[in-house]
Amino acid sequence: MKKLVQILLTASLGLSVFAGATASVDAQEKQLNLVTNAEPPTIDPGLSTDTTSGSIIDNVFENLTNIDQNNEVVPGVAESWDVSEDGTVYTFHIRENAVWSNGDPVTAQDFEFAWKRVLNPETLSQRANLYYVIKGAEDYNVNGGSVDEVGIKALDDKTFEVTLNSPVAYFLELINHYSFAPVNQKVVEADDQWASEAGEDYVTNGAFILSEWNHNSDYTLVRNDQYWDKDNVALDQVNVQIVESEATASNMFQNGDIDFLGAPYGAISLDNIEVFEQYETMTAEPYAGIYWYKVNTTDPVMQNANIRKALALGFSRADLVANITKGYHQPATGLVPPTITGFEEDRGYFTDGDVEQAKAFLQAGLEELGMSDPAELTINLSINTSEAHATIAQFVQEQWAQNLGINAVIDNTEWQVYLDKIQMLDYQVARLGWAADYNDAASFLGMYTTVDTGNNDTGWESPEYQDLMKQAGEELDAGKRTELLKEAEAVMMADMPVIPVYYMESMFVHQDKVQNMQPDAIGRYNLKYVDIAE
Repeated sequence: MKKLVQILLTASLGLSVFAGATASVDAQEKQLNLVTNAEPPTIDPGLSTDTTSGSIIDNVFENLTNIDQNNEVVPGVAESWDVSEDGTVYTFHIRENAVWSNGDPVTAQDFEFAWKRVLNPETLSQRANLYYVIKGAEDYNVNGGSVDEVGIKALDDKTFEVTLNSPVAYFLELINHYSFAPVNQKVVEADDQWASEAGEDYVTNGAFILSEWNHNSDYTLVRNDQYWDKDNVALDQVNVQIVESEATASNMFQNGDIDFLGAPYGAISLDNIEVFEQYETMTAEPYAGIYWYKVNTTDPVMQNANIRKALALGFSRADLVANITKGYHQPATGLVPPTITGFEEDRGYFTDGDVEQAKAFLQAGLEELGMSDPAELTINLSINTSEAHATIAQFVQEQWAQNLGINAVIDNTEWQVYLDKIQMLDYQVARLGWAADYNDAASFLGMYTTVDTGNNDTGWESPEYQDLMKQAGEELDAGKRTELLKEAEAVMMADMPVIPVYYMESMFVHQDKVQNMQPDAIGRYNLKYVDIAE
């Protein structure tokens, strides 16, 4: 049985020790108390697909680059880098004082191993497509190409070279995504369960260490005193309870039991928005995220494009935002949020809540399916356990019934099982949210290039769409690239394998003592920058 090293709490010393890292946990020290609404499905950066897991991984690993509090790219594990004149070759210089939590030096070989591990078809990583801008990456991951032809190479222990297919303006931001985190090659090769528990076997290199994880209950992060920039990490400990109920989390905040509320660290209950608006620290900021309904286009009913379009137009996003989300968020009539450069304006793909057009699509779809009465249709609408998702689904369910005469049954499942169902296409229509992996339209459109692309989860693909995305990937002119991406988005919207609902705002509130805790442009929280006032 694996040896698990738990945090040792003593009244006399207040000391926690494992693998050479130390962190004090006295009551006088700086502790941040949070909640999350589900058990993290995995803490392996090569396998994670969700923000619940990502909120741990982002804070216990550090990538080549970081994003600072001004949303600017700054050095991370790499203290500097060089870029070739043609913009296709990046050479990263890894810090001499960057070490793993077990004391091993972080090496270029660790990055090469980690990145090629994600691309290895046997890993089954849902994030491999993020690497396709790298020379040979897609060929290796999809077509059985040679790993030796992939443009990822450790030149020596501290020099890491990456060769791209063509210049990528957002590359330094892209590689800040957690799927590009290094892993300790010796640790991973020695134990395939290395990322299943907290403790000394879970070797990481970030500002914090996952010191304890009581499954389905809570987890604890402590400051990593092996971290090269530990002097600029203010928090000593982060305590995170797993609280499924948003109403319970809201009560905990109001009672002072937790210090912050905002996804992925809990969510402000729709029923309590007015309550939290009384707090001076309540904030809502648009970010690169969308709430959408994915559609299983392999389903006998949902493979019909007219039915999909009827469902998309059969409810009013404006009414949903006004009445359900209390005016927060923005009705979505496209797939790329307006925070993305070039997509600020509505592209006019459809008119929100156009019931007459929805009925026309429905009638055409019924005829194609050999039906005559909408009452013959029963749509299964899947959500993961959440009061907010249930309230939104009930609104859509009522509108489909009222406007179209369609009966929808809401299917509720806990998070890990839910993710498995979506990936196996065991659903008809399913709620998901998407926060950008990097601040670019391709983060929202790239996952639908093929049915095998990670996070597609719809069974949909289109040769026309593939061609446009390929052209966009090769286009060096920013304006022309944006237009190609808009054309690709239009292809999807004409076929509607994904139904946009609303563009997200980060809604969060914190206790007065919490400082510097705000999301970046894509909704992530870097706890390295957070402080607790005296």
